Parts: sequence; C-alpha cells; structure tokens
Amino acid sequence: MPQTPAPFSDAEVERYARHLVLSEIGGPGQQRLAAARVLIVGAGGVGGPAALYLAAAGVGTIGLVDDDTVALSNLQRQILFSDADIGAPKVQAAAARLARTNPHVSVEGHGLRLTPDNAAALIAAHDLVIDGTDDFSTRFAVNAACVAGGKPLVSAALGRWTGQVAVFQGRPCYQCLVPEAPPDAETCARVGVVGALTGVIGAMAALEAIKLITGAGEPLTGRLMLYDGLAGTSRTVRVAADPTCGACSDQAKARDSRAT
Repeated sequence: MPQTPAPFSDAEVERYARHLVLSEIGGPGQQRLAAARVLIVGAGGVGGPAALYLAAAGVGTIGLVDDDTVALSNLQRQILFSDADIGAPKVQAAAARLARTNPHVSVEGHGLRLTPDNAAALIAAHDLVIDGTDDFSTRFAVNAACVAGGKPLVSAALGRWTGQVAVFQGRPCYQCLVPEAPPDAETCARVGVVGALTGVIGAMAALEAIKLITGAGEPLTGRLMLYDGLAGTSRTVRVAADPTCGACSDQAKARDSRAT
C-alpha cells in the first residue's frame, strides 16, 4: 500500500466515526483506506454503487474507466446519474457526484475503453481493481492485467434477478471460472435487470474492496458468492484453479515470459 497519509482533520474524524470505532478497521484501517487507490472498470450499474460506497468510506483515490455517455435508459439502475447528466460522459458526471459525496476523495476519470493494449498501464497505478463491466472481452483483459501485475481483482456480474461477486488474487483467476466467452452471452440490455439488484451487487463489491484494503475479515478470495434476488437466497462456492488456464497457469506464465 502507498505511504500513510497525514493525520485526519477533526471533520474527517467525525465523518469516519462509525469506521473508527470498528475493531476491524479503526484508525489504522481508515488510514489504509485513505492511502488506497482503487480502479473501477465500468461506471454503470455495479460500478456506480461501488464507487459511491468507496467514496463515502474514504478511499483516497478512485479511478473510473468508462467510454460511455449517460443515457435515459441508465437511470433505472445507475444511481450515480440523474436527468441532468444525460448526454454527458459517465466518468465526468460520476466524478462530480463523488466529489459531492466526499470532498476528501480524489477521482481520476478515464474516458476510454479498457483493452489488452492499455489495461496494464491503467491497472499498474492502483492497489486493486473492481470489474463491473458487462462484456467478456473487457473482463478477460482486466483479469489478465491483474494476474500479470499481481493486483487483487473484485469481479461482479448480474442479470435479471441474480448476481455474483468473487475475489481473485493470483490463482485461481477469473479465467479459471470462465475459460472463454459463451457463444450466447447475455447482457442486461437483452435480458433486463431489476434496478435494485445492481445496488446489492455493487455494495458487495465495495465491501470486498474495503476488506481487502483494511485486512478485515475473510475476503471472497477464490470463492464465488451467488445471490438470487427473486428467491432471497445466496450461496458461496469455491473456484478451482484450472491447470490449463490461459491467464494464470504455468503454461500461460511461460508463454508470457517468452513474449517479453
């Protein structure tokens, strides 16, 4: 983690009072949050609530990667935005909203699409990554860069009434769970999603990030939490490392080493 920042002001002590009295966070944990740099890929249904809760929690720097603009159809679930933001770049509107949520937090907007060519550079400057995107090519690029850079990845996805959250650090990785994009991959635009579900999954992703930063509790490392909003149930399963994984296996690492 980066160097510990200066002591908190009286206003910050009051702002974070409910964290400071938690034995699992306290002053040292809150300082780690203030020093942390978190990259959120996708400022939509998952990334928006995650960003709001990380800003409220006092994460020092939040990076946002998204090349989209705000549309009317986003407002059913993307709570970072309002009617006044329609047509504006998402990272620009999100940065303004997060600044109103917590002026002590720095927001760095990247109005572009994350690709295999720029993923490593974007991720390198951060301590961990939250992936809330809805396409597999971006997810694979995020995962590969996190594996190569040794960065923890909080991966979240959803559709219709169900969602999932997992944490990957080294092996297993996201590609062990999803070796390749399914031919009939569903998107929220195609199958729909209940708006409140994005808040549930986004908040879970933020919670896992806070646990990773502060060292509190047991993160979902190598585990996948599945939430069924219609049934009101959840379960957690372990993710097995794929010995032939194209991102984190010994063969993949040897291939990447030869390529460099």
